[in-house]
Amino acid sequence: MPDAGLLTTLEAAFPEKITESFTLHGVTSVVLQRDDAPVIFTALHDNPAFAFNLLSDLTAVDLLGQEPRFEVVYQLYSIPLNQRMQVKIRVSEDDAWAHTVSSIWKSGNWLEREVWDMFGITFKGHPDMRRILMYEEFRGYPLRKDYPVAKRQPLVEERDPITNPWPKR
Repeated sequence: MPDAGLLTTLEAAFPEKITESFTLHGVTSVVLQRDDAPVIFTALHDNPAFAFNLLSDLTAVDLLGQEPRFEVVYQLYSIPLNQRMQVKIRVSEDDAWAHTVSSIWKSGNWLEREVWDMFGITFKGHPDMRRILMYEEFRGYPLRKDYPVAKRQPLVEERDPITNPWPKR
């Protein structure tokens, strides 16, 4: 059962930092400004009133035709309090980045790499921002709504990762 006071507690802890909020089907959703996110994410993880110790998913939504174009969406879960929270950060196409959460939740490492690989949204402070699903020579971001479906990618030679490893970034 979700805590009815979760949103109230969060808004009291961070007055005027939550730009939008609502609760739907027992899940609290909030929208944060990008630069406020690191402090709020740290509190959501460390503060016993929230105790969101699991980042269960991190993805993005392409809102092609809207500004800002992208939403970075974090799905948080508190095991001790059995509650969920969805956090969104909106980023524009021209400045598509968010702060990393990989130092707060270890699962953020690969999830952020996936979002970068598929949408082209980078994460500042990430320890290893390189492709995770597509090969290094791949051009573009396949989950963007304007990605051409019939686009041909450059052919690359088969590579033995032991004798010819991919370059580090």
